Amino acid sequence: MTHTSAEAVRHYEKALEHLLFFRDEVTTEARAAVRASPHSVMANVLTAYLGLLGTEEKDAAEARTSFDAFRRGAPLTDVTPRERMHLAAASSWLDGDIHGAGRILGEISVVSPRDALALAVGHQIDFFTGSATLLRDRVGGALSAWDEDDPHFGLLLGMYAFGLEEAGHYSRSEQVGLAAVERNARDVWGIHAVVHAYEMQGRFADGIRYLDDRAGDWTDGNYLKVHNWWHYALYVLETGRTDQVLAVYDDAVHHEGSAGVAMELLDAASLLWRLHLAGVDTGGRWAALADAWAGREDGAYYVFNDIHAVMAYVGADRTLEAERLIRDREAWIRSARLEAALRAGRHDVARTLLSERTGLRPVSPYNWGARARLADHLGDTARAAADRRRARGQASAVSG
Repeated sequence: MTHTSAEAVRHYEKALEHLLFFRDEVTTEARAAVRASPHSVMANVLTAYLGLLGTEEKDAAEARTSFDAFRRGAPLTDVTPRERMHLAAASSWLDGDIHGAGRILGEISVVSPRDALALAVGHQIDFFTGSATLLRDRVGGALSAWDEDDPHFGLLLGMYAFGLEEAGHYSRSEQVGLAAVERNARDVWGIHAVVHAYEMQGRFADGIRYLDDRAGDWTDGNYLKVHNWWHYALYVLETGRTDQVLAVYDDAVHHEGSAGVAMELLDAASLLWRLHLAGVDTGGRWAALADAWAGREDGAYYVFNDIHAVMAYVGADRTLEAERLIRDREAWIRSARLEAALRAGRHDVARTLLSERTGLRPVSPYNWGARARLADHLGDTARAAADRRRARGQASAVSG
């Protein structure tokens, strides 16, 4: 671990352990590793990943600012090949290319299959992007390289169990997930995998019994607890006990003391929407949830979050707010997709999109500035300078 002191390594190892168990302390230990060794590649990479894994726009922006400062100030000429790949993966995701980050992490897992961080972060990327095949095979392809006595092997089994379930191997998922939790009782991702497997087999009573029996292992001390309560509520909903579903919602999913993080608000919106579709009166819960979404003032970042915010606004009969959010995201897409092509290095796509935009809107400082950046990427300094002059001239005309 380049530029990493023994103290920083200890904090890093603790942070990795907390990450694999979904414990809240992961951020504290990762930041401690950076404080102990500000130029540590892996400590800064881990901190960047953490800023992205919560799907919080503001956390991601802060992570990008910190990581950019690290890259500017750290001596990176002597880093190891694997560290360089982690730098590339974190940079890709921070720049908006989550698929590119997943591919790089996959390459790490091929050459270094016992890199638990690459597997864990790659697994979550597969989850965010909905790739059932990769959820199964990223971890499955690495398992044979692990010693079964390794303390992290059981946690890898928990990830593999979830991948098996998402790929439709329900019985095998249950078997592997139960084995994972047998090794680590508080493996909440492994518990989550078993819960999924029972649900997909229609075994709702088994699922309730399993979660009840293990309540002490998953209901506190981890940031997956609300999501697993959501699963519990879905089981109860299948039994028709909607009063109990609402009780779970109020006690565990969303209430006045909730943190208001996106991943928890997703579950709240999803659960209320299911109750709405079932014709259940949810009282004033939609209004409170819509207030929570509105208070976040999120910009465009993760569409899955936006969909659930729209659910909350519609459920609260605040259609104008839902429509405003949709219009905002549509405008963002129109203005940002050339940006995405530029950052991904897809210069032909960027050129095509910019040609379309300048053809429709020849007077646009933004469009000409983007054309200048594309010319920079292509090494055409004369074109870049000309496009910048045009952008400045249009901007002056607009402001004057």
